[in-house]
This record gives sequence, C-alpha cells and structure tokens, in this order.
Amino acid sequence: MNYQDYITIEPDKRGCKPCIRGMRITVYDVLDYLASDMTEAEILADFPDLTHEDIRACLAFAADRERKLFMVAA
Repeated sequence: MNYQDYITIEPDKRGCKPCIRGMRITVYDVLDYLASDMTEAEILADFPDLTHEDIRACLAFAADRERKLFMVAA
C-alpha cells in the first residue's frame, strides 16, 4: 500500500501532524482508537468520512516510520 496517497502533512492543519486525506483526523487518532480496542467497524461508524483504506494507510505509515527509526538506530 502506498500510504502517501492517503496521509497528508499540512503546516496549517493539526500542528503539522500527519492527517488522513487532508481531514482533521490524524494518524495518531486512528492508531489510538485501534490501541484502545475500537474495532475498524466502530471507527468507520464514528467517522463516516474514513474508509478501510484510510485505516490501512495509518498502519502502513506507522510501520514505515518504525522501520525508519530502526534503520537510524542501527
């Protein structure tokens, strides 16, 4: 998955945090919901503008960021 098609970083939105498709929903928000045991279905019901692909993009973004951190530390 090419998360760059879904994740945007804009200086005037949410303090330059990575957001989903220019919306005000951040990658952190989605990851936090998943970590607090919300299901994908619950997240999509609470945020009807989100899609399954948006959630996958958040996970791919986090995995890529983790991989890059590991590469710097190695």
